[in-house]
Amino acid sequence: MSNKDNIKLAAKYIQEGKLVAFPTETVYGLGANALDPMAVAKIFEAKERPSFDPLIVHIGSLDQLKSLVREIDNRILKIANKFWPGPLTMVLPKSDIVPDLVTSGLNTVGIRMPGNEIALELIRTSDRPIAAPSANKFGRISPTTAAHVKKQLPDIDYILDGGKTTVGIESTIIRLTDKGFQILRNGIITREDLETILPFDGNTEIEKGSAPGMLKSHYSPRKKLLIANENISITDFSKSGLISFTGKLENGVDKVIRVSENDDLKDYAVNMFEAMHAFEDDTDIETIIAEPVEEKGIGIAIMDRLRKAEFDWRNQ
Repeated sequence: MSNKDNIKLAAKYIQEGKLVAFPTETVYGLGANALDPMAVAKIFEAKERPSFDPLIVHIGSLDQLKSLVREIDNRILKIANKFWPGPLTMVLPKSDIVPDLVTSGLNTVGIRMPGNEIALELIRTSDRPIAAPSANKFGRISPTTAAHVKKQLPDIDYILDGGKTTVGIESTIIRLTDKGFQILRNGIITREDLETILPFDGNTEIEKGSAPGMLKSHYSPRKKLLIANENISITDFSKSGLISFTGKLENGVDKVIRVSENDDLKDYAVNMFEAMHAFEDDTDIETIIAEPVEEKGIGIAIMDRLRKAEFDWRNQ
């Protein structure tokens, strides 16, 4: 089948209330018709995802946005014009057509227009907004290839293979306040990028659970993952695999995956989850060590993912 035929078939499945994994520029999403509560319920079941964790709705046009939210102001359009299609989610007051299951009962819904042609074609061909968290078991490593999806969710209705994703970590999530914007989840679009449009609001309180990815533990491999720091001597761990960024920590490690050849943080973001998957599947590796980066710009999002991947192992 051609790619066009694959997309048509996947769109038919979406219309029929089935589950389709599909590529976006960030990670693969597990999609269902966002306006069909029975289809959305299948996402939570397949992922073993708690119902208190809201989903992001993916759209293919601003017309779809208008139907999903209560009102659109000039600030929303400015942000959309600058960053969509792309890895940015806006949390906005939802309209009545959005099922409560999608938003975990909240009166807001996270919406984004993905920067991936296959994803956009799927949404437009199905003529449905598509609710889609990452296509993995809840709390596990995010998928950046179709094979990663198949490994964790072998029984879903369809996997639309679009190759490896180009951003590699989930979208930045923001919400708007009277004073500007807040970041609910960090991603490749940074605070500095957003401040070219609106001021940052660092004072208004952020509610817990108001967006996906806010739990302390997330993105975790089935093996112990630790962030290298002054308290961790990598040589203390036998059968260790290092996710290496600068190359400085590679001595004494059993296996190394270098995520960047030229210390580019975008490369780290793109290759981080793939490296976790590779070490998770490697029977010679027992402990995964990740090299930290400075927390500025994209480094904030990378360290957010690494800390959540490490969280369950940190005190063992």
